[in-house]
Amino acid sequence: MLSQLYAKWMYAWETALTTRDQNRIERPLEWGFDYLADFGGEEAEQKVASGELTPLAAMTALNARIAADPHSFFDYATPTDFRIEQRYPELFPTNVRPETLEQEREYQRQAEVGELRREPFLRFTSPVRTPYPENDMVNARWYPAEPGKKKGTGERRPKQAMIVMPQWNADAFSHNAFCTMFNRFGISCLRLSKPYHDVRRPLELERSDYAVSSNIGRTMSACRQAVVDIRSCIDWLQSEGYEQIGVLGTSLGSCYAFIAAAMDPRIQVCAFNYASTWFGDVVWTGQSTRHIRSSFEHAGLTQDQVRQLFLAVSPMSYMAQFAATPRHTLVVHATYDLTFVREFSLEVLKSFDAHQIEYTSKVLPCGHYTTGETPYKYLDGWYLGSFVWRTFKQLGQGS
Repeated sequence: MLSQLYAKWMYAWETALTTRDQNRIERPLEWGFDYLADFGGEEAEQKVASGELTPLAAMTALNARIAADPHSFFDYATPTDFRIEQRYPELFPTNVRPETLEQEREYQRQAEVGELRREPFLRFTSPVRTPYPENDMVNARWYPAEPGKKKGTGERRPKQAMIVMPQWNADAFSHNAFCTMFNRFGISCLRLSKPYHDVRRPLELERSDYAVSSNIGRTMSACRQAVVDIRSCIDWLQSEGYEQIGVLGTSLGSCYAFIAAAMDPRIQVCAFNYASTWFGDVVWTGQSTRHIRSSFEHAGLTQDQVRQLFLAVSPMSYMAQFAATPRHTLVVHATYDLTFVREFSLEVLKSFDAHQIEYTSKVLPCGHYTTGETPYKYLDGWYLGSFVWRTFKQLGQGS
């Protein structure tokens, strides 16, 4: 009885949090072949125009083609314009609640009167280009740290770093606390702004809608850009002498981090703060993407079709590639999640087992959005922080 009451209360709380923002916009279905022009999108669009294929068949075939040869999609040329800029941190909120807008004004005031300190940001041009110049300028707040010491010898451990990828529609301060915490362990951090997020967000948007939307090609392009940006950050870290590198991704950031790890064996530590199977299933079943599902339903699409339309950006498509490189992996999921539905998270663990991937699993007694609330945020922080600390300590000792 108590468990049923708790579940009812948790689902109600989770629903309240996912419905409080009123600026989610339902946009019509767009195929977005132009965003994939250099990977067969132009050819597919021509076949649609000639009547040889329907848009659904053309985009489904394009996804299958990319998933069968992912390195052609996720490989890149290393940027040549890496630089550190000293800038005032800005909030870049994605909701219009009064308390959030007041917080943004306060940060602006502090910057104007000199109460806010400039902080270092890694900036470079993304190897993946989009129609939005602001989105193509990668932004990662830099949290450098002095390496810890090897136990018993007093020698410095290898230089270690984490790349942190927050959730969809995160503001620019989200997950900064993780970076500060990891610094205390002697681990440097890059808090990476995802495509179409905070300073990379086009001025026409209130939210980071273009990262995940009813425009299929643009959503796929955003994933490709995020994966390439993570790998580019690794290039810069290695140029700075970092030898042991990990990624922490939350929600959508977890999807991006997983695919980056599957494509790049240099990632030795993975912390997936929520994980799911097929990108399209999350879009179809998640509360936070209900407006996108509505667009697809109005266009006559089904869940199975949407799953195939996002095959190329689904972690499940790249399990074999991920399994090919031994690494330290943590997966966190929540019992009452209405965004990354629990059954999909459990399928990830089953797939890990089937591919003989070693991992640590932790379960939160809350939902997706309630993870950010007290006391669950502290439990989540403990799971992630203790795993990263322990794993990098072992790596640093050479064990």
